[in-house]
Amino acid sequence: MFSQKPWQTSDQRTWNRDENREEAKTIHDVDTTDFEWVPALRFLFAFGLGVVFFLVPVTWEGQITVPFDIAAGLITDTFPTLTSVAGLMLVTAGGILSTVAELRNRGVISLDDRFAERIDLQYWKTTPLFLFLRIFGVFFAALLFFELGPAVLHADLVGGLVWGTIVLSIVVIIPLGAVFVNLLVELGGLEFIGTLARPFMRPLFRLPGRAALDSLASWIGAFTVGYYVTYNVFHRGGYHKRDVFIIATCFAPVSIGFVGVIVSTVGLLQIFPLILLSWAVAVILCGIVLVRVPPLNNIPDEYIVEPSPEDSFTGSPTDYVRFAIRQALDEAEDEGIGSTAIIGLIDGLKVTAITLGTVVAISTVTLLLVAQTDVFQLISAPLSPVIAAFGIPNSNLVASAILISGIEQVSAAAVVAETSAIARFFVTIVAISQIIFFAASAPMMMDMFNDIPIRFRDLIVIFALRTALLIPIVAALAHAANYLDLLP
Repeated sequence: MFSQKPWQTSDQRTWNRDENREEAKTIHDVDTTDFEWVPALRFLFAFGLGVVFFLVPVTWEGQITVPFDIAAGLITDTFPTLTSVAGLMLVTAGGILSTVAELRNRGVISLDDRFAERIDLQYWKTTPLFLFLRIFGVFFAALLFFELGPAVLHADLVGGLVWGTIVLSIVVIIPLGAVFVNLLVELGGLEFIGTLARPFMRPLFRLPGRAALDSLASWIGAFTVGYYVTYNVFHRGGYHKRDVFIIATCFAPVSIGFVGVIVSTVGLLQIFPLILLSWAVAVILCGIVLVRVPPLNNIPDEYIVEPSPEDSFTGSPTDYVRFAIRQALDEAEDEGIGSTAIIGLIDGLKVTAITLGTVVAISTVTLLLVAQTDVFQLISAPLSPVIAAFGIPNSNLVASAILISGIEQVSAAAVVAETSAIARFFVTIVAISQIIFFAASAPMMMDMFNDIPIRFRDLIVIFALRTALLIPIVAALAHAANYLDLLP
């Protein structure tokens, strides 16, 4: 399981980081272009727009949120039918184009090369497993959209959650976020944030500084937006395979908005700042440990395209700020704002189409298991004494909840909604810190990053390791909060 052979397919050409690594130098030794006003204005506009859209808190309907969350909600709420139809069309398009790519690859059908290039047929090629899941996703999408099949399929915590929440969110969030994320990535924002983050990202997490933007995009927008940033940079040579695997499994958390949903479900909104602080501590500590143990430390540092790694250099904090600005202006020199936004929208729609069918298929099956069987109660039984040993009350319910959160967090929060405050706090922090959940993020990362490839068995191992680390970490945080009388 932990050998390096599984990380490469037989027909994949890779580049090794060692062949492209440069010796460390000072910031003053790195060449930059002369200052020009047009790139500077492009960078300032794109960066300012991205910061406002993703980061600036505003009050909306009595709650503090960000414009991105407002825009996504307005689109979904104002055009629910149109959004639902778009979801069905994207799932179907992904299934059809993936099937056509497979049939052409096997020589069953022939297509003109120019036409195949025009529809980017190579992009839709995938493994037999994910081809099956994309086709199966089309089947489930049709049942959910047209409300066909048994009633249990359309229950609130099954079809209602899959189609009414997960699918509609992905259909809006990825394309909308991709427009603004692409402006940040292509017009200097990635290099600006990445340069400033280098002094701590590499020593703590063994990641390039630019990975800070991926995590920020997930935290502010959604894990789907973070995945898009990672996907974009990976295919530009900015990340190697290990970088991507670490970012996707350790630094692509659910968004602040979604955390608000979980916290509201367990009735702890009055301590929301404490939840956010505890969440950050738990994710950081888990990341520091997991990047240094298998399977993450065994993934090769291979690129799937010509590498474009960050330069290694040293300098003072002031030097870093100045250099970050110059790097951003270098990146913004050749790209236009309008064309960059359009490319982002197109890429977002394509990414949505290739992943949505997989998400629908796996989400529906797993949530049916949660709703119709006791499998999670049975699996979690050995975990209950461990939870109790750390002094967390209602250990049976808590154990079930933290395993269910590996499928879907809202359902996990509902399980402990009527328990003690310390149990609710514990489950909330564990659920939002596990990062891997198999109703949406796991199938999406497996399909989106199949060039690595990210495999199901590895996600199971990482999920188990994360949960094992989180139990003592979050128990300590919960007892500290309780001791300081911070819990309601």
